[in-house]
Amino acid sequence: MTDTRTELSDLGEFGLIDLLTKDLQTIHPETLLGVGDDAAVIDCGNGQCQLISTDLLVEGVHFDLTYMPLKHLGYKAVAVNASDICAMNATPKQITVGLAVSNRFSVEALQELFAGIKAACADYNIDLIGGDTTSSQSGLMISVTAIGAAAKEDITYRSGAKEYDLLVVSGDLGGAYMGLQVLEREKEVFKTNPNIQPDLDGHDYILQKQLKPQARLDVIKYLKDLGVKPTSMIDVSDGLASEVLHLCKASQVGCHVYDEKLPIDAKTSMVALDFNLDPSMCALNGGEDYELLFTIAQKDVELIQSNPNFTIIGHITNEADGIYYIDKVGSALTLRAQGWKQFE
Repeated sequence: MTDTRTELSDLGEFGLIDLLTKDLQTIHPETLLGVGDDAAVIDCGNGQCQLISTDLLVEGVHFDLTYMPLKHLGYKAVAVNASDICAMNATPKQITVGLAVSNRFSVEALQELFAGIKAACADYNIDLIGGDTTSSQSGLMISVTAIGAAAKEDITYRSGAKEYDLLVVSGDLGGAYMGLQVLEREKEVFKTNPNIQPDLDGHDYILQKQLKPQARLDVIKYLKDLGVKPTSMIDVSDGLASEVLHLCKASQVGCHVYDEKLPIDAKTSMVALDFNLDPSMCALNGGEDYELLFTIAQKDVELIQSNPNFTIIGHITNEADGIYYIDKVGSALTLRAQGWKQFE
């Protein structure tokens, strides 16, 4: 130990992870991948692998119970972890749940939370196989570990993108962020006057994107049915820009992302404009969409274009060419991550 103090915010989440894990070495040959991707990969033999990922959700940091129903929270806790397994082109099979809870929660409240967990498990065909429960003096914390399975040859890492690959995303972007903006606005109105009912009419789509996101297990099936194996893949949890940078760093490549190609739902755009926000910036930096971002070889472009669930939004370049966002007028701007930042 030294007398030097470095603030966590100086490093950020991923800088801290890099620092704390830089000297880690795996001991067992069956550990094919440890830290550094959406999930760890364990070789089970016979060409099969197990994938493991853990996420922690903390009250006041990742969720606000003022507007997050406990049943939705339970569902979301499973979905965001299942999404990490999907981001490796694998299928989630089991979860464990760790829970730290204060005495302000009743038994009935926790039953409601677990109703959401069980609903997600049913929707995703996942087994809840164990976990832990303890007390907390600072609200509610949920830790979910997801366990998935895939053939060794099917697993997709962040590090496989190559020059001339195309960049593809599932679904649409920015909806979860705009859902959060609506909920935060109505929370402030409620704090000012608790007698005023929240104005949520017409916002069902973006509210569901925020409160009850869906892990894209269907995308894994679509890709398999199409006979397409992505060259790299990640899920969009911290914002599209952040995830593009992760893929490029891991694959040691550059990238061009085109504004005109970003898939943004009309409702997301309308609400963004109501908040005086640029819909494209919401798509790039909003986060929590839990769509899948991946790269494909040029030979697979017609297969991907034929599926309405996918949008080609850019292409991979040489690392020396840099990582750029091509705006509406064709100007190339250095892509920067401005989305969710831990410790700030």
